[in-house]
Amino acid sequence: MRIGTFVLAAQFPGQGPGEALHRAVRAAEAAEESGLDSVWLAEHHFVPYGVCPSATTLAALLLGRTRRIRVGTAVSVLPNHHPVALAEQAALLHLTSGGRFSLGVGRGGPWVDLEVFGGGLDAYENGFPESLGLLLDWLREPRVAGRGERFGFREVAVVPRADELLADGSAQGPEVIVACTSPKTVRLAAGRGLPMLLGMHCGDEEKAEMVALWRTAAREAGQPPEVVEGAAHVSAGVAQIEDGPGTATETLVKTMPGWLRQGLDAHVTVDGRHRVMRDPVAYTELLCGLHPVGPPRLAADRLAATAERTGITRFALLVEGSGDLAATEGNVRRLGADVLPLLT
Repeated sequence: MRIGTFVLAAQFPGQGPGEALHRAVRAAEAAEESGLDSVWLAEHHFVPYGVCPSATTLAALLLGRTRRIRVGTAVSVLPNHHPVALAEQAALLHLTSGGRFSLGVGRGGPWVDLEVFGGGLDAYENGFPESLGLLLDWLREPRVAGRGERFGFREVAVVPRADELLADGSAQGPEVIVACTSPKTVRLAAGRGLPMLLGMHCGDEEKAEMVALWRTAAREAGQPPEVVEGAAHVSAGVAQIEDGPGTATETLVKTMPGWLRQGLDAHVTVDGRHRVMRDPVAYTELLCGLHPVGPPRLAADRLAATAERTGITRFALLVEGSGDLAATEGNVRRLGADVLPLLT
């Protein structure tokens, strides 16, 4: 079982972005100190839901401050990036960290980001497969040309090569993970043999169905058995570890709805389409019921149950739901000290 943290740099009501970012950095440092496996960094623009606009930039900072833990993006929003530029950053972080960087990518949403960064709605609705393919080519080939509808350029040398020999003798490029919320994206990831990041709003049954679809699609695409069976998918969730029955849920129900309401309401669609937002209290209660929220034994049992039902043994757990720096650090330390030993 590989337990990691999911860090959004969430800006709670009454807080500034600097406070949110400081808490995010400290949560990641505490994760390494507590023996956790990884830290996954979200990327958002123009909204207090998360105030980190560049997951790769924050990953670079954290890779420099740590020595053991894996740092990944969850996710870098591919329609807002040129895939070559993002692949270059991934190669740089992979090589300079000794292979501790994971690149998670996703489509994002139909937000105004697409207008600001110039990708346009088509990059969100139709361009993801081309962008993903170009990014993977850059991470795997010595020379690459852009021959798609959106990206066209002459063949150029890939510098630095992501699969350059590392100090430990390995020569594999950075891990690439795809955030999947639809069967279409599941099949796309499976066809490439790429593991999935599955969202915290999904229950075990839905995640199990997506893993089953991924395996079927991967086999149909000709992926070898070792890739199909060994895919290291990641399950996102929420964690709040407290001793009293119901105490952890009470903590999150007091704090998370205000952040969700403020953060989600700030999203603006690029084309003015109507969107229905979740009720913040009901959504918080849903998350508390799905994930390791409660005493250590309950938390460990829920993680073990998810692993048994879905086959997923990697977790990215949101730890900053209290909105408080000291409480967040304490939550991370309890994951390492009180929950992790119950899973080994």
